[in-house]
Amino acid sequence: MRNITQQHLIEANVQSGLNTYSKWSYHLLRIALGGIFIYSGAIKLLDVKGFARMISLYDLVPEQMLAAVAIGLPSLELVAGIGLLFEIPGALSAIFAMLLMFCTILWYAILQDLDIDCGCFSTEELKGQNSLRQALYRDFVMIAVCCFLYYYRFLRTRREQGSAPRLKFTTII
Repeated sequence: MRNITQQHLIEANVQSGLNTYSKWSYHLLRIALGGIFIYSGAIKLLDVKGFARMISLYDLVPEQMLAAVAIGLPSLELVAGIGLLFEIPGALSAIFAMLLMFCTILWYAILQDLDIDCGCFSTEELKGQNSLRQALYRDFVMIAVCCFLYYYRFLRTRREQGSAPRLKFTTII
């Protein structure tokens, strides 16, 4: 007969919690984040000229490159979003890198006191500092989602390799 200790019960609860809640959370958040990037890329591709005007307001991209960036960035968002839906390797990393870039640009715009909208989802968003701050906070939340997705993938890989991470508790009786 196997000696079941408190440690075994804790490990079993941790493993069952990871399998149940994290699996659903992982898929829900992955689909939501992928959908956000698909929508964002598609809406910008529908109005490339408007998005190019929006990019020019930040004064970060040379005028000769505006058209390429206005087409390339939304295309990358669209492809990365689709890639995340289908769990294509590299898609999550591309989204994470874009979010870091977006946060840097938004932070720059806030520091420069630019009175523009972020251009994240359309060219018709509210203008001003509040819009930029809200977009920055929204991007921080999406970065947190990326971190959760990376963590879940790490746990899943460890579990598949047979070296599941274990939570160690020390109890004093």
